[in-house]
Amino acid sequence: MSAALGLKAKPIANGTTELADDDSDITALINRLTAEVNQIAVDKTKSIQQITNQMKMLALNALIESSRAGAQGAGFAVVAQEVRGVGQQVETIARELETQLTKRTGDLVSSIERMSQRSRGERMMDLSLNAIELIDRNLYERTCDVRWWATDSAVVDCAASPAPAAVTYASERLGVILGAYTVYLDLWLCDLDGNVIANGRADRFRVVGQNVAHTKWFREAKGLRSGDDYVAGDVENQPLLGNAQVATYCASVRTGGQANGAPIGVLAIHFDWEPQARAIVQGIRVGDQDKARVLLVDSNFRVIAASDGQGILSERIALSLNGQPSGFYQDRIGTLVAFHATPGYETYRGLGWYGVIVCGG
Repeated sequence: MSAALGLKAKPIANGTTELADDDSDITALINRLTAEVNQIAVDKTKSIQQITNQMKMLALNALIESSRAGAQGAGFAVVAQEVRGVGQQVETIARELETQLTKRTGDLVSSIERMSQRSRGERMMDLSLNAIELIDRNLYERTCDVRWWATDSAVVDCAASPAPAAVTYASERLGVILGAYTVYLDLWLCDLDGNVIANGRADRFRVVGQNVAHTKWFREAKGLRSGDDYVAGDVENQPLLGNAQVATYCASVRTGGQANGAPIGVLAIHFDWEPQARAIVQGIRVGDQDKARVLLVDSNFRVIAASDGQGILSERIALSLNGQPSGFYQDRIGTLVAFHATPGYETYRGLGWYGVIVCGG
């Protein structure tokens, strides 16, 4: 297992982000060309109106001159009236053309804008899925780790008989694991009363002898039915680990390391949440022009990771889900909000978390 995160943030598919950028460019191009067509139509109709105004003035002058000529100018007056009538018809057609073209191009611009907003919303929704899938896949590995390490012979022997030599050896074994898996802050072996009897970083975290029976994750882990089951705790600040943000995963330690053996202890592994989650949300490829804030929120809509580092474990997001697992919408102030619920990964069902992207103007 790599000592790094294990999964790096990447586009949801090859070319996805680039395609979205191309779509944005095409939308901007169509908007610009439509605006140019509209301006050309306005300019040309104004030119036609100027010409027809000149025709009308010429016709008016011709009528005046024909009236001065008396009977000899009567025929010319008829021609002047016809010219004047043609000019008025051309002017009417030009105005109608301008009105219709302006309306059509306006409708086209509005339609393109709606399509652009929808395309942007769908893209952000997909990237929200990208974010939650990355963390799900990562945390799936954590559930595998804890169940595997709970069967380690040093861990099983120490839980069965926590003599000093057994505790020392178990701590050494946990330390070896931590040396290879740097995504963890510490690993704790607890007895069934919630007392920590060994940990992997005893030189850094003096937790042996501390009691964690009051914690939700320990209570749930103590009630696990077999060694194949696990507990995934909420993201929290852990006082015994310097108040660091951790996601704690637990499995029961059982007699002989057998899945159906009698429970003799609990192994708790503390995932170093903040840097790992930050790498994911900051790695989601939103554009600078999106002014986007990428978030992970838990089932209570509490922010548990944020690309801007703000509000973690304290802020709650008011999501309008409308009963849907995914979607996007504009809130009352016009901010685009996209979301996607956790789909889970393999045997990891997820904890009801969401990937969320909030875009500014």
